[in-house]
Amino acid sequence: MHPNARSHSPEQTSSGAGDAADPRCAPLVVPGRFNGPPGMGNGGYLAGLLATRAVGGIASGVAVTLRRAVPLDRPLALAHDAASGTLTLAEDAGAIAEAIPVDPALPLPTPIDPVTPAEAAEASRSYPGFATWNPYTDCFVCGPDRAEGDGLRLFPGMLADRPDTNACVWTPHGSLVAPDTGQVSPEFVWAALDCPGGWTGIDRDTALLLGRMTAHVYALPYPDEPCVVLGRLLGRDGRKVRTATTLYDAEGRPAAHAEQVWIAPRT
Repeated sequence: MHPNARSHSPEQTSSGAGDAADPRCAPLVVPGRFNGPPGMGNGGYLAGLLATRAVGGIASGVAVTLRRAVPLDRPLALAHDAASGTLTLAEDAGAIAEAIPVDPALPLPTPIDPVTPAEAAEASRSYPGFATWNPYTDCFVCGPDRAEGDGLRLFPGMLADRPDTNACVWTPHGSLVAPDTGQVSPEFVWAALDCPGGWTGIDRDTALLLGRMTAHVYALPYPDEPCVVLGRLLGRDGRKVRTATTLYDAEGRPAAHAEQVWIAPRT
């Protein structure tokens, strides 16, 4: 589909099943614009939508587990468990994803050490996603085939002096701003925290799908101001890959941090 044919609405709801008394449970549609791998929703974007529904505000302190591929362009049901605080996204085939608030008593994670925007831009020159084997060229977050203003166009490349860490510059487009706030909507911050982590473990022989993401958002960035996003490889355990990402705002302050668990599909 041509980028200009995609819907540009950050979030859509549709009539259908759901608890009418609880706005968190209004059915959810992930528009086709916000894809990750071909034919499925971007995991970070979907996690941000669920986090916003789960806790409101800037969608901070939430863990989202993805059970299977996120369908696009069709209404999905949401259910909230008041006892646990869990928000579950599902359709007839079963649960797709679950969001649950993090224990606020837990210590906040340590951000990845920052680099300057110039250093991040230089690292982007070696983005492995520019290679012909890249299976995610149309990803909303990291796809080089996405037009400016349509995708986030985050191209993280490894830092020369940190072989486990990548970096890139993100200048949020004005279309990502939440109504009446002047700041970027939280789901796009979650999206920006997604792919840079994955690209610390993806290569020609290793594809990864997001399995779990836990994010803390401290401040929402403003459009047209260059931010820096860093990803770090934390470890591998069989088909599981653990990563972290940090977003620094235009003033060099940590604006958000996430940790992820990725799963390599069975071959």
